[in-house]
Amino acid sequence: MTRALVSLAIVGAAVVMAGRLPAEAACCFFSAAQPVEQPSQRAFITWDPQEGVESFTVQPKFEGAAGEFGMVIPTPSRPRLYEMPREFFRELGVFTTLKPMARNKYRSQGVGFGGFGGGAGMFGGGFGRAGGFAGPSPPPVDVVESGLVGTLDYKIVTAEQSGDLYQWLKDNRYSYKGDEETLAFYVRKRWFFTVMKIDPMQARSAADGKFVGDITPTRFVFTTRRLVYPLRITQISVPKRTTALLYIQAPQKMDLWGRDSYQLSFAPQWKRAADLAYPELLTSVDREWKRVVERETPSLDAVRPSAGEGREWQPTTLEWAKKLTSRDIGMLGTSFVPDRTDREMTFRQLRNLRGHLREGQWLTRMRRTFARSEMVEDLTPVPAQLGGTPDEIEYTEMMP
Repeated sequence: MTRALVSLAIVGAAVVMAGRLPAEAACCFFSAAQPVEQPSQRAFITWDPQEGVESFTVQPKFEGAAGEFGMVIPTPSRPRLYEMPREFFRELGVFTTLKPMARNKYRSQGVGFGGFGGGAGMFGGGFGRAGGFAGPSPPPVDVVESGLVGTLDYKIVTAEQSGDLYQWLKDNRYSYKGDEETLAFYVRKRWFFTVMKIDPMQARSAADGKFVGDITPTRFVFTTRRLVYPLRITQISVPKRTTALLYIQAPQKMDLWGRDSYQLSFAPQWKRAADLAYPELLTSVDREWKRVVERETPSLDAVRPSAGEGREWQPTTLEWAKKLTSRDIGMLGTSFVPDRTDREMTFRQLRNLRGHLREGQWLTRMRRTFARSEMVEDLTPVPAQLGGTPDEIEYTEMMP
């Protein structure tokens, strides 16, 4: 079983990195002098299965005393790069914040309300081809494109051998001090590597002399036979675990596969909320999905790791899901103030999402903490389902 998630690798230049570089994107860090940890990563992924086109947007933050460093981003085919709005992820987080739910929908008025909830009907919210190498005798490392995206210089390269790519990084003033086998994992699959050099001098300097700043949000668009998110490369800079926050926009509600599925945590929570609801407020969609959950509960329990086996395992959590409507898109950039946790940000301030969120597409937000030992494959998100029944339950409101 192959997993999927897309990641970046950040390689330190040949300078000493004093201090840690906390990541808030799908990145890996490499340092010339000492390991650099990656506590978290986030990505906005779009998927068009008809055309076989995927895109993902990432925005790392950095803090350190490096004179310069860089990122390495693997993709299954040659990507096109675009600069994205700097506030994109903050606005996306606000847009996908759960709304409070009216308590009069439940029989028990004393129950607490937490992060799970929502669904269609009663719980519904109001609101290529794989890359290859051309030519009979390609060079060990071929620079197929150079350019500028935002303030970032980039090169797109391919390599025949991981050792050749390792040497090329060193020759170009990157001090790669990571696991060469991880590079080989992608070289064997004939993936492309986008290398971006970062100049921290463009960022602000903290009192202790370290550079602190955000890397320009960048969108990568490429062809692929299946939706994939490169998680494996992240393993190099994760001593114990990393948390991945994924936003996936696709024609269907999306999930991860097998034990990575959020159904292991979400389905039981949703059923408990449905059991507390007034029966007359359950729609036909709610009632049918409740039957599916009840029928498939034994199979969910069978997939769940045992206490000893799952010592490091944490379930994926579904944080928001909705099929976007014309009203959702139309509210972006207006003066409408949503009933959400960040009350200072209005939809007028969410104008950077316009053109990126699409009517008729599902937007699914999920979070998963991976132990380093689990990060041996990439992630391949799949359409959400339970026992073969497609999951079309929206989740935009809190529930018990």
